[in-house]
Amino acid sequence: MSFWVIQTVNGLAFASLLFLLSIGFTLIFGLMRIIKLTHGSYYLIGSYMSLTVMSRTGNFLLALLVGGLTVTALGIIQEKTLLRRFHGKSYSQVLLTLGLWFIFDDLLLVIFGGYPYRIPPPAILSGAMTMLDVTFPKYRLFLVAVGVVVAVLIWLIIEKTKIGAIIRAGADNEEIARAMGINVDKAFIFAFALGSFLAGAAGVFGGPMLGVEPALSGIILPLALVVVIVGGLGSLKGALVGSLFVGLMDNFGRALFPELSYFTLFLPMAIILAFRPQGLFGRK
Repeated sequence: MSFWVIQTVNGLAFASLLFLLSIGFTLIFGLMRIIKLTHGSYYLIGSYMSLTVMSRTGNFLLALLVGGLTVTALGIIQEKTLLRRFHGKSYSQVLLTLGLWFIFDDLLLVIFGGYPYRIPPPAILSGAMTMLDVTFPKYRLFLVAVGVVVAVLIWLIIEKTKIGAIIRAGADNEEIARAMGINVDKAFIFAFALGSFLAGAAGVFGGPMLGVEPALSGIILPLALVVVIVGGLGSLKGALVGSLFVGLMDNFGRALFPELSYFTLFLPMAIILAFRPQGLFGRK
């Protein structure tokens, strides 16, 4: 019994990281109809910023702020100087972000080397706790709580604020929103900033659990893509459900069938898309 409980917690913790990463895909695609492939690099940049700050100060909160804000600045610069020039040209945007992904990863490899690192969790979250005769790592329980809090905050922003209303209007019909005098460009910048911050924050939170190494962006980005494909591009609910699906399936697949871990993840994805090509919550 403890095996199933522990693996479920591990899967939920990983799902929280995937949700932080994939929500940026969802926000940006829902508003601008592009898949920003630099998200994997943004995750990795956040991790390396966290590694740098933690190695010098040991302050996890400061590492979170530095990692998140650094990636936020990169996202805003990318949107203003590059992607805005190719607005409406989806293939050009995808190729551009793919090239930036390779550039960022190579720069990180040159700066930090190819060695794997492990970021220690905050002292208050290190160690384990026991509930009902089952021992859980404190940090993974913390990640589950982070995922819940972020999901609630994102829902409140999108559904209950003015900027959220602008994002929804721009996602439904950008041309009509502009014709009504809505400043959709501000929504573009906000979506890029928020999505980029969450990607950087995911890298910071993921460091103590997954470690940091140059190849990690190429591992976690395809999983985040599976999240948005299964859940449906442009759907916040889809990002949440897709993250739970991928996090749990990936964790149980590796624990029960390590030699078939990708099979146990991608086969259910293929079955879902065979009946729902737009994803579980995507629009037709």
